[in-house]
Amino acid sequence: MSLRDRLAREIALTGPMTVADYVARCLHDPEGGYYATRPAIGATGDFVTAPMISQMFGELIGLWAVELWQRLGAPERIRLVEVGPGDGTLMADALRAARLAPDFLAAVDLVLIEPSPPLRAAQARMLNDSDVHPRWVKDLNSVETDAPVILIANEVLDCLPARQFVKTEDGWAERRVGVTDAREGGGGLTFGLVRITGGFTRPVFEVEPGQTVEISDQQAAFGRDVATLVKAASGAALLIDYGRARPEAGDTLQALRRHRKVDPLETPGEADLTQWADFPTVQEAAVRAGADVTGTLGQGEFLRLLGIEARADRLKAGRPDAAPVIERQLARLTDDDQMGTLFKACAVFSPRSLVVPGFEE
Repeated sequence: MSLRDRLAREIALTGPMTVADYVARCLHDPEGGYYATRPAIGATGDFVTAPMISQMFGELIGLWAVELWQRLGAPERIRLVEVGPGDGTLMADALRAARLAPDFLAAVDLVLIEPSPPLRAAQARMLNDSDVHPRWVKDLNSVETDAPVILIANEVLDCLPARQFVKTEDGWAERRVGVTDAREGGGGLTFGLVRITGGFTRPVFEVEPGQTVEISDQQAAFGRDVATLVKAASGAALLIDYGRARPEAGDTLQALRRHRKVDPLETPGEADLTQWADFPTVQEAAVRAGADVTGTLGQGEFLRLLGIEARADRLKAGRPDAAPVIERQLARLTDDDQMGTLFKACAVFSPRSLVVPGFEE
């Protein structure tokens, strides 16, 4: 039985499903979830991430980690953690760039957090010949705190789903996934609204009737858990994702298949489903858990502060024939009309005296 049919039957029996629960099932259902069974990342798959666009992205993150290690006092042991490493490209490029600091590589304990068995296998292949061999743990709470932590999470928050609430002329309602014929459980999946009678904290910003507000308990929990880790161990976490830097309304649910947007309800488990990162929610949760946070920068600004333009110039000097391609890659990562402003970066850190590279004031 397909995931779609199983979801339709479950909804017919138990009632409409929240958007957050639907997205989680589509991504992580053990038998039919996208990441659990068929993640397709890359030019021939469903979507690409920044590390796949250019080696410059991962290289700069690697040098960022080296600089942070030095600002932490160059400890003899550092725990380098990546959450959601994709196919391992970012970490492979980061470790290659970090060869400039052999003492850093000698200090690294590389820890990866990845729920997808196919992606864990891809990461193992990608990092097989790297200077540091990885180990995998279940979640953030499984990361030891006996050494400072440098954590990287690129395009992780957008995989942590949000519930959706819609303001109507008659009050607030929750958007849920139902079926068109609940009596049989075999009807098509459809969105609908369920009136809220209580237990809903209204947003503090202005919302017009018809607008959608997204609330992600999972993103808040991620911010809390990251903060708990860096506070206990000391260190910093770099979060890069596409999303909002201020509280605002908006329906951001989308499904990507073969690099095109498709109906999120059309083929559950066969497309990548995402929602925007809510940086204010993540940062607030981190502060409440006792860590400090930086401001939020556009990805383009952050990468320029790390020196991506100088790195591009060096690559072009070494490969003049590839200069047009490198220019296009640079534009894709940093231009405002591409990834430069939609994608954002912030850091969660402890102790307060630590100055995180790229976020100096």
